[in-house]
Amino acid sequence: MWGLLLALAAFAPAVGLGLGAPSASVLGLAPAATTEAPVSTPAPRSSPAQPPAGKENGTSEQHIRIRVIRKKKVIVKKRKKLIRPIPPVTARPSMTARPSTTARPSTTARPSTTARPSTTTSPVGAFDLPEKQEPGCPPLGLESLRVSDNQLDASSSQSFGLGPHRGRLNIQSGLEDGDLFDGAWCAEEQDVEPWLQVDARHPTRFSGIITQGRNSIWRYDWVTSYKVQFSNDSRTWWGSKNRSSGMDAVFPANSDPETPVLNLLPEPQVARFIRLLPQTWLQGGASCLRAEILACPVSDPNSLFPEVPMLGSSDPLDFRHHDYKAMRKLMKQVNEQCPNITRVYSIGKSHQGLKLYVMEMSDQPGEHELGEPEVRYVAGMHGNEALGRELLLLLMQFLCREFLRGDPRVTRLLTETRIHLLPSMNPDGYETAFRRGSEMVGWAEGRWNHQGIDLNHNFADLNTPLWEAEDDGLVPDTVPNHHLPLPTYYTLPNATVAPETRAVIRWMQRIPFVLSANLHGGELVVSYPFDMTRTPWAARELTPTPDEAVFRWLSTVYAGTNRVMQDPDRRPCHNQDFSLYGNVINGADWHTVPGSMNDFSYLHTNCFEVTVELSCDKFPHENELPQEWENNKDALLTYLEQVRMGIAGVVRDKDTELGIADAVIAVDGINHDVTTAWGGDYWRLLTPGDYMVTASAEGYHTVTRSCRVTFEEGPVPCNFRLTKTPKQRLRELLAAGAKVPPDLRRRLERLRGQKN
Repeated sequence: MWGLLLALAAFAPAVGLGLGAPSASVLGLAPAATTEAPVSTPAPRSSPAQPPAGKENGTSEQHIRIRVIRKKKVIVKKRKKLIRPIPPVTARPSMTARPSTTARPSTTARPSTTARPSTTTSPVGAFDLPEKQEPGCPPLGLESLRVSDNQLDASSSQSFGLGPHRGRLNIQSGLEDGDLFDGAWCAEEQDVEPWLQVDARHPTRFSGIITQGRNSIWRYDWVTSYKVQFSNDSRTWWGSKNRSSGMDAVFPANSDPETPVLNLLPEPQVARFIRLLPQTWLQGGASCLRAEILACPVSDPNSLFPEVPMLGSSDPLDFRHHDYKAMRKLMKQVNEQCPNITRVYSIGKSHQGLKLYVMEMSDQPGEHELGEPEVRYVAGMHGNEALGRELLLLLMQFLCREFLRGDPRVTRLLTETRIHLLPSMNPDGYETAFRRGSEMVGWAEGRWNHQGIDLNHNFADLNTPLWEAEDDGLVPDTVPNHHLPLPTYYTLPNATVAPETRAVIRWMQRIPFVLSANLHGGELVVSYPFDMTRTPWAARELTPTPDEAVFRWLSTVYAGTNRVMQDPDRRPCHNQDFSLYGNVINGADWHTVPGSMNDFSYLHTNCFEVTVELSCDKFPHENELPQEWENNKDALLTYLEQVRMGIAGVVRDKDTELGIADAVIAVDGINHDVTTAWGGDYWRLLTPGDYMVTASAEGYHTVTRSCRVTFEEGPVPCNFRLTKTPKQRLRELLAAGAKVPPDLRRRLERLRGQKN
C-alpha cells in the first residue's frame, strides 16, 4: 500500500493553493497522493464566513508557512490551513472502450467509467445523507431546456463552448473538444472561486442538486465536492448549512464523468438564485460540471413576478411513468374500456422473459381487412428513452376515449386503418432505467437489452448485398430491389441476434405494414433511411433511398406538426442545430447506423419507417409528460394519416377475380418495388404526381397503367387485373388432371417442335 501511495505521490502534479500556486516542496510539505485538486476556498465577498477548522472526516488543522517572493524579498506569512477532505487514493480511470458499432450522437453515449460508489468520503461540513434520498421537488428544467441560456451565469468560462449554458445535466459534447458545443461548464484554471449560477426568475423552493462531470471523448474533468448558496437579488448570498454543526454544508459530488449524483439540501431554501461553488475536483482536470436543480414553485401573493407557465394538458389521461406491471395493467384497462376496437397481443419475449405487448386498434381488431393499411409505432428500443413509451400509452388512451366520444377524426382513423402500438421493444432495459429514476438514469444506463445488445444495430445488414448487386448491374433483373432475404449468417443459431429483434422481425413478416415510426429520445429531429452510409467506413454521408421524396415528406409532416420542433426560438439540444434543416435529416448524413430497423424495414418488407427523436431529455420527469403529450399529440395523429398518401388497390386474376398474393408493384423511375398482401391488396406511398405503374406476378402477363396522385385526400385507387400466361394455364390444367384445350395443345406442340 505504501509503495502505491509513494508511486502515486510521485506521479501526481503539485497541488496549488493560490498565491502563485507554490509547490509542495516550497510549502515544506510532502507531496500528497490524491486524485483531487484542492483549491483555495475563501468565502465569496457576500458569503458567510468559512467554518472553523476541525479534525473530523479525515481532515486536520495545521499551520503552514508560505514563502511569497516579491522583488527578491522573502515574506513569510502564517495562516491557518484550509480544511479539505482526505480523498481516497485511486488511480485515474482508464478510458472506456467504445462499442465497435457506432451509433448516432443523439441516442448514443459511453457507459459510465465507474459505478457510483456505495460510500462517499464526506468533506467537513457535509451533512449525513439519508440511506435513500427521495427528491421532494421536480427538476427546474436545465436538462429539458425549460431553463433558458440567459438564466445561467458563471464566475468564468474556459471558452464559449464551455460556458454556463453548457452546464446542463446529460448535455453531450460535439465530436471535437474546443468547439462551440463542449460537454459541460468549465471554469478558467486561474479562477480560485469558481461558481455556476441559475436564475429561477421566480421565488422557488430549492430542494436538491444533481451533478455530472464533463462529457468528453478526450478529457476527464469532474467536480468532487461543492457548496451551495442562495440569493434573492444576486448580491447578498447565504449558504446551505449542516444541520448538526451549523456550518456551510460541503456536498460530495462525482467520481466519474457520467454517473449522476444527487444531493438533497439539509433544509429546502426559498430564493430566486442558486449558486454551486466547486471546492475540489479531479487532479489534473478542471472545475467542470453539468447539473440539474430540483425545485418547487412557491406562491407569489403580491404578484411581483410574471406568472410561471404551467405544464399541462386538458386531456384526462394517466400522465406518469409506467413500469412493466403498470404498463400491462394500463393496456388491459384500455382494452376493457374499448373492447370493440382494441386487442392486446404479444409478439414474443425479452431476454428476461418479459412479453413484448402490442395494442391493436381498429374497427375490426384481430383481422386484416382487404384494402385497409397496417401502420405501427415502435417505442422503447432503447430502454432509457422513456418518452416514446409513455406517448404510445397516452395515444392508446386518447384514441379509445375520443372514439367513444365520437370524434370524427379518430373514428375515421380507426375505421380506415389498422394501428399497432408497441410501447416497449426493450422492456428489460426500461426496467433498469425506471429503477434509477428519470434524473438519475444518466445518458446510457438501460439503453441496451439485458444481453448488452443495442437493438438499433441488431437487424440484418441488407444494405451491403443490395449495393454490391447494384454495382455489378444485377438489380433488378437478377437481384430484386425489395424484400431482400435474411443473410445465412443471420439465421444461424449462434448468431448475435437478440430475442427482441427476432420477435420484431417475425412481426414484420406476419403483418403487411405500410408505414411506421420508431420513437427515440435525446434529440429533436426526424431522420429517415438510409441510416447506413454507402461508402464503407464513412462516419457520415448523404445516402438517400430511391424513395427520398416520400421519406422527406413523411419526416417533414411529423416535424412540421411537432410544437417544439416548430418553435423558432428553441435552443439546440446538444451539439447540432437541426432547425437549420427543418428538423429533418437523412440518417446516414447524421451518423452511420449499420443494422438499423429503418433500413431493414425498407429493404425486407413494404414498410416505410422513420426515426423520431422526441425530446432533448431522454427520460423527462413525470410532471413534464402532459406538455410533452401536447407537443406530440397532433404529430402522432397526422403521421398515421399519411398512410393514405399515394396509390392503393387490389391485383386480381382476370378470370377468377381472386386476389393475387406477392404480385410486384413497380413505379417507373423509382428503383424500389412493393408487393401485394395475401389478399392481393397493396399500398404504395407516393408524393403527388403522375406515375406509370406496372403490376406483375409469376404466371401472369404484366399490366402497366397510369396513376395520378393528387394533393387531395387519398389514396388514389389503382387496381389491376392480370391474365394468366398460356404456360401457367397449362401448368394448372396438368396439375389438376384436366383435359388440355385444343388451342393450348396446338401451342404446346408448336413449342415442342421449335425446341426439337
